[in-house]
Amino acid sequence: MTKPSRSAKVLVAETLPPEVRPGQSIELLKALHILTRDGKLNQDSRRKLKQVYHLFQFIEKLLQELPASEQGPTLADHGAGKSYLGFIIYDLFFKALGRGTIYGIETRAELVESSRALAAHLGFDRMQFLNLTVAQSAQSEVLPERIDVVTALHACDTATDDAIAFGLQKKARFMVLVPCCQAELARTLNKNKVLNLQRTALAELWRHPLHTREMGSQLTNVLRCLYLEAQGYQVTVTELVGWEHSMKNELILARYTGQKKRVAAERLLALLHEFGLDDLAQSRFPGLPATAVVVTP
Repeated sequence: MTKPSRSAKVLVAETLPPEVRPGQSIELLKALHILTRDGKLNQDSRRKLKQVYHLFQFIEKLLQELPASEQGPTLADHGAGKSYLGFIIYDLFFKALGRGTIYGIETRAELVESSRALAAHLGFDRMQFLNLTVAQSAQSEVLPERIDVVTALHACDTATDDAIAFGLQKKARFMVLVPCCQAELARTLNKNKVLNLQRTALAELWRHPLHTREMGSQLTNVLRCLYLEAQGYQVTVTELVGWEHSMKNELILARYTGQKKRVAAERLLALLHEFGLDDLAQSRFPGLPATAVVVTP
């Protein structure tokens, strides 16, 4: 069989979309259905790739900060789905590094199996895929005692909280979270709406169903950030991509410093009390300092 000429190879490279990075696996992008068979990008794939690339830029900087080790960095990707994020990170960072392991954690068995098959086909031998919930993964003997980076891209509702709990247990140096469908608090706010309307004027903020949903989402992420700060993390909140690409756009970056903020714990408890959510203190936010008190106006 005649090998393609150098000019043909250049032509193939030139016809690839500009979003594809030098050295990136074209076979991987086609297998993930990001690229079509003829190497093209449709609008939906371009949007998805932009999100993953943007998130990778944040994660790459964090991976580069990790101290060198013989085993290399470890990363756990929760709610991995088809593992777009995990595969891109491995292809663009771990592959060249030559060490380190990515763990994709997903509850849908068929997605886990397809990811395992693709990793084996591509020779991505330091990727492992586990058919577990986030909570179950914290007890799994397959994962090491410590994970350097924990990611959760659009982990739905309380799965983000489970990812945070996992990160705390695994003493993660970094957590990179893009929350999605934060419905738990909205349900609780709605359940206690009549009582809270009598108790505080603040309940007007979630009297209408649309406001209940939006307030629940906003409050959920505020509480998560305070909890991370109370557990010794420095927290930054920013946009993942432009709002035209996704309404679930909040990116929470947490970096472990070991400096637990008592005031963050106090404000978290104060917000739970003010919004009638005291029952969540232990179930969602365990391990707060015993000295933290509910601060009331």
